[in-house]
Amino acid sequence: MFGRKRKQRKDNQLSNKLLSMAVGTVSGSNLKRALTQRDLIAKESEIGRHLFGPIPKGHTREFFCLDEYTWIWYESWTDTRTGKRQECTTRYEIHPNVILKIQDGQPYQEVTDQELHNLAHAIRQYTLRVARDVYKRPFAEAVA
Repeated sequence: MFGRKRKQRKDNQLSNKLLSMAVGTVSGSNLKRALTQRDLIAKESEIGRHLFGPIPKGHTREFFCLDEYTWIWYESWTDTRTGKRQECTTRYEIHPNVILKIQDGQPYQEVTDQELHNLAHAIRQYTLRVARDVYKRPFAEAVA
């Protein structure tokens, strides 16, 4: 019985060590909680929200990679005429031959021209900055 508990404790320590190497936990303090996927998305979005220029006063913006094929841009603001809170979520789906843009209640649209150029630039900047600032890895290592 004691041997099983000791082995389980050792396995948990190994798991925690691997997690902290993979996602970066706070070590050397009382806080030793592994970051959740939600935590990581929030950290990545802090970088992504500024890639499209200054955020107007009263606006909220999020831009992040949900998975290897899906990018999310969310923006909310207060309408100055009505005082009502407005929001728009744009999902970009990466397919082998096309990038689709899906927006609240609108038909799917193919991303082309300037929007495609802007999105590609934003994804590149996002990837570089997130690799460096969130995961503490150089870009080449992050995409390998």
